[in-house]
Amino acid sequence: MKLTRTVHLRHDGTSLVLATDPSGLPTVPYWGADLGPLDEEALAALEDVIARMKVDNDPDLVTAPSILPAAWTGWSGRPGLVGRRADGTAWSPRLTVTRVVARNAEGGEEEVVEGTVRSLEGASLVVEMADAGAGLDLSVELDVAAGGVVQARATLTNEGEGEYALEELSLALPVPLEHDDVLDLTGRWGRERSPQRHRATFGTYLREGRHGRTGFDATGVLVCGQEGFDFRGGELRGLHVACPANHRTYLDRLPEGYQVLGGGELLMPGEVSLAPGESYTGPWLHFVHGTGLDEAAQRLHTWQRSLDTSPSPERPVTLNVWEAVYFDHSLPTLLRLADLAAKVGIERYVLDDGWFGSRRDDTSGLGDWVVSDEVWPDGLGPLVDHVTGLGMQFGLWFEPEMVNLDSDVARAHPEWIMAAGEELPLSWRHQYVLNLAIPEAWEHVHSQMDALLTEYPISYIKWDHNRDVFDGGDRTRGGRASVSAQTRAALALMDRLRADHPGLEIESCSSGGARIDLEMVRHTQRFWVSDDIDPHERQSIVRWTQQLIAPERLGTHVASHRSHTTGRQHDVSFRACTALWGHMGAEWDLTSVTQDELDALALWVDYYKKHRHTLLTGKVYRDEIGDATMWLHGVVAQDGSEGVFEVACLERSPLAHQGVLRLPGLESRSRYRVRPRVLGQAPSGLVAPPWFNDGEGVVVTGAVAGSVGLVAPALNPDQALLIEIERV
Repeated sequence: MKLTRTVHLRHDGTSLVLATDPSGLPTVPYWGADLGPLDEEALAALEDVIARMKVDNDPDLVTAPSILPAAWTGWSGRPGLVGRRADGTAWSPRLTVTRVVARNAEGGEEEVVEGTVRSLEGASLVVEMADAGAGLDLSVELDVAAGGVVQARATLTNEGEGEYALEELSLALPVPLEHDDVLDLTGRWGRERSPQRHRATFGTYLREGRHGRTGFDATGVLVCGQEGFDFRGGELRGLHVACPANHRTYLDRLPEGYQVLGGGELLMPGEVSLAPGESYTGPWLHFVHGTGLDEAAQRLHTWQRSLDTSPSPERPVTLNVWEAVYFDHSLPTLLRLADLAAKVGIERYVLDDGWFGSRRDDTSGLGDWVVSDEVWPDGLGPLVDHVTGLGMQFGLWFEPEMVNLDSDVARAHPEWIMAAGEELPLSWRHQYVLNLAIPEAWEHVHSQMDALLTEYPISYIKWDHNRDVFDGGDRTRGGRASVSAQTRAALALMDRLRADHPGLEIESCSSGGARIDLEMVRHTQRFWVSDDIDPHERQSIVRWTQQLIAPERLGTHVASHRSHTTGRQHDVSFRACTALWGHMGAEWDLTSVTQDELDALALWVDYYKKHRHTLLTGKVYRDEIGDATMWLHGVVAQDGSEGVFEVACLERSPLAHQGVLRLPGLESRSRYRVRPRVLGQAPSGLVAPPWFNDGEGVVVTGAVAGSVGLVAPALNPDQALLIEIERV
């Protein structure tokens, strides 16, 4: 089958080949590792080598899977477009390519006409499709972005006379059949992003997020790869659906010999009905490839760092006072916390829940974003002035999309509370969802937040979202489903506040570790990784969150000696060492600790400040040592000049010797000094191997460090040790 046009996109180590066939379908015969420059002859040869023959009982026209899978082509998997007209027609539209446009980095456009066979670097494509009989137009944006991440997004427009009820709009890209080892994430509150793995079977492996937000159990990246792929090896491909509303991600494996990764927004019944001329745009899909999970993660991190919402790598050490005071807002206590925070080197101070309205506990006040005269008779000024006078930034907690029934706004506007009908949904933490898709509700929240940001030098918002959105209907429209509109309105509010208050940073917190996705990185600068700050749990949570999110966006705090979530007790060294691998901070009642503990915290804060540029701009590497009771986690500078690693023991092993530390990411021919670094008291149970050399370490080549490795030290469980690497 001869293709009618073939375009090869290349960028940052990734190739994507887009083709159209005589049936008018847009296909992607290949995406993955860079194929290098391909001239017209080489691309024509590619057409020949990928062409499939007709075998027994195939359709008369053999077609490859489209980026918009469609049943009319003989595709037996999930369709990309599901919808209909009121009379039941247009349920199987034949959307075929009408135009392909290439866009360069400067915004210039060039049509890719039929008969074109060419390669493009640094360009993106818009594939326009239509079915005049069905009255539908579709455009698909395709881009090989920074890091070699493939981005795809679809927009459907109703060009017909009546409404078009849209049920699903998903896109998909093919993956090799030998990629049959599948990994994704799941979890719950306090144990988010737990990996799960299985062997692909025929049919659809479908992950749906029906929480009205990215859930604790979110898929993260759905990865399929060669059997046994790990952090360092094995070819793999993955997909992330960047949608902080309801969404679906799937792997389709068909007996016809095809396999695709796909996904899109999960729309509730009746949620999107397009009037004539109206359009719906789905979420961005991010496809990534790599040899090993680390390479795939590094690609996603590079993409995030290319955004204009990317934070500075000089991330300020942050104190959040929640676990120190909860709702007990005593000004003398909060001032004392600020004094101690400044002494240990903290650079940002965040006042959490309880400062507004009638909010003395979690049953009241949400939605009334006015400083409480009861708790703060002189306003926030005395605290803000004290904090900023100490040289720290000031941050404030909000939960803009939520409301308590016991609040002024709920009493005045009960119709602003989301529900599928007259009956309210189940409460969750005594709260309900305020429908920001209602313009008056949006403006109410915006005006109150804007007033506070104008009155006080607030440089940071902790934006919480403490419940799932089920029965998320618009009561001003009879309870019609409105989760998608509500989510988009919330993102627009974030963008408006940041535009009106330059330099404002927003942390997305959603009961801790929900609502973490690649759409949120376009609107925020930080994620609260989990409400569980127990370092034993955080080792895993942070490890797997970094499969998707760059470390500089992850809030990683030093908590109190005894975890408020699990009850475990840990040394300062293990808590602080665990907190190094993100945007470091503390959530700890500093007024209740000993001077030795304050000194230890100050030591770790100082270390973070000295190394944060490397920690928050470098390449992330992870590995397991021996029988996986000991973990390796580290960052190597982009130029390979230095690195910092952590060896963490999480369980007692039946092995007396755990094997070796193979340190990746170093230039093979360069020589490096590798040495242990002990801050303060040595980790419990530390037995040093000979190469420690009384702390001086050893000089080895990058090849030796990465391939031969260095004998691992012995440590007791829940202990960690730093390893520093410097090119000599």
